[in-house]
Amino acid sequence: MKRAACLALLLLAPACGGPDPAPQRTAPDGMVWIPPGEFDMGSNDGLPDERPVHPVRLSGFFLDVHEVTNAQFRAFVDATGYVTTAERAPTVEEILAQSPPGTPPPPPEVLVPGALVLDPTMANGWWWKWMPGASWRKPDGEHELRPEHDSHPVVQVSWDDAQAYAKWAKKRLPTEAEWERAARGALDGQRYVWGAERNPEGRELANIWQGRFPEKNTVADGFAGTAPVKSFPANGFGLFDMAGNVWEWTADWYRPDAYSKTPADALDPKGPADSFDPQEPGVAKRVTRGGSFLCSDNYCIGYRPSARMKSSPDTGLFHTGFRCALDP
Repeated sequence: MKRAACLALLLLAPACGGPDPAPQRTAPDGMVWIPPGEFDMGSNDGLPDERPVHPVRLSGFFLDVHEVTNAQFRAFVDATGYVTTAERAPTVEEILAQSPPGTPPPPPEVLVPGALVLDPTMANGWWWKWMPGASWRKPDGEHELRPEHDSHPVVQVSWDDAQAYAKWAKKRLPTEAEWERAARGALDGQRYVWGAERNPEGRELANIWQGRFPEKNTVADGFAGTAPVKSFPANGFGLFDMAGNVWEWTADWYRPDAYSKTPADALDPKGPADSFDPQEPGVAKRVTRGGSFLCSDNYCIGYRPSARMKSSPDTGLFHTGFRCALDP
């Protein structure tokens, strides 16, 4: 269903069965007002868990204009003394849950704080390895953040870490539906957050992987890793990095069949009550959105606004961050 025209009317007067629009709100510093409206969530030309396309109605809310940066997260840690998941020593069970099948139990000496980092040389399509010492302060486990990274999105934060930050900031994580509506920027039904074309006029409009992943990155967009927030044009709502840079945690549990269970014309859906991932049936996961600097045309294509990914809430990755929402 195409509802771009209906949405445009909805922003001016009650129409199309959506919630009554609220007047334009004055957004808190660093946030953008997403007006109430209706949109078609999902995609018919994506992966199976993006289907079926279904109408969703949302009340208005505020959303961070960009991903939470290292500087912002450091302010939270300095104010609270918070210790992230990656900075705590893991258990044997946690490491095995994040390792390739058949990995033997680790010896006690490796049960030290750390996180997962990319290693494209690893076999069988499993490109992640456990790196002792990796955390938001040292995302790759080897190099400390420098002052110029203050404006980059924080990574190696688990869902639990993102929740803790949001609570401190008196905000919350956006629902999956809120995230997608905001990402689309009122361009309902478009393949990308900027429109229908992947590279309009030959431009790169998001920080993703150019070339064949994981063998070669041409770095045509100028960034091999994370980019400073606001490095690429904002979408129709004035939001930056809703495609690429880093995956972003949402509030929702992941289920591949979540959309088929969403009530018709749902208002402010909160997602499923529990999680199920057929690839790892015993591991509960939360939804991440937006793609990252590792997403390529030959691999995940996760920078589309309808694309869904999932991860264990106690897992930090060096291409995953978040942004916060706020109710009016």
